[in-house]
Amino acid sequence: MKSELAHAELIAVLTAVTSDAPRVMTVRAGEALPSGPLEVGHRSLQSGLRTWVHEQTGHPVGYLEQLYTFADSDRAPQGTATRTISISYLGLVREQAAPGAGVPGWHGWYEYFPWEDHREGRPKALAAIEEGLAAWAGSDRSRSEHRHRRIAFTFGIDKAPWNEDLVLQRYELLFEAGLVVEAGASSAPESGRAMFADHRRILATAIARLRSKIKYRPVVFELMPENFTLLQLQRTVEALAGLKLHKPNFRRLIDQQELIEETGELSNEAGGRPAKLFRYRRAILDEHAISSSRLPLSRN
Repeated sequence: MKSELAHAELIAVLTAVTSDAPRVMTVRAGEALPSGPLEVGHRSLQSGLRTWVHEQTGHPVGYLEQLYTFADSDRAPQGTATRTISISYLGLVREQAAPGAGVPGWHGWYEYFPWEDHREGRPKALAAIEEGLAAWAGSDRSRSEHRHRRIAFTFGIDKAPWNEDLVLQRYELLFEAGLVVEAGASSAPESGRAMFADHRRILATAIARLRSKIKYRPVVFELMPENFTLLQLQRTVEALAGLKLHKPNFRRLIDQQELIEETGELSNEAGGRPAKLFRYRRAILDEHAISSSRLPLSRN
């Protein structure tokens, strides 16, 4: 039996929300996520990851949690006997300039997944995507019905509801149908910006995790400034979820959770009426982590 070499890679999905836009830190001018091999000198997985992020981007890393380990055998380049095991992490930060050596830069989530932002209604990109998926479904008569059902469920068509958490399933269905560049398709605006290897798949996994997690853990406050208005908080949650939320329900449920408190000050944003400033009640972090506090995703 032919032996196969394997090496571990550490990869970071650093997310920030800036001006109501969810963004990810990239290297190689937007083509890849910060990453590097696990080395003997690294004290732990996290310390190794922080080392690579600092070297490639120069950006500080705050909140960090392990995301997923990618170890599929088909991840290795063709013709090599090396197997790459990628241990990915999700980091939540506040955007800063990145002076690192890896041509770092912040890019919007929806550059890579234009079909995922439904804040202004159903994205235009979905029309071409649905047409391509329908052609793919009809290309195999024996599987056509099953494929159509998968498409409807995953992309929320034919009266099926849109589920914002199915980010990874949507990307993988597009990959299976050959409709993204990583699967050999020609570049097109509706297919989103491609990334190196399976980095877009890893980004999709991170987006899905975060969209799900903001519903039961108050991690969104890792992305907020120290003081913020209720409107800023709502728009941050909307940016992550890719959905518009029902304002009265959002504010009522935030009040019920007792996650925030007034600072006694008003915002001084130009062009608008001053609004009350709030801050996250750090004293209740452990309490709400145990009791699974939820941030509402009540849609309009």
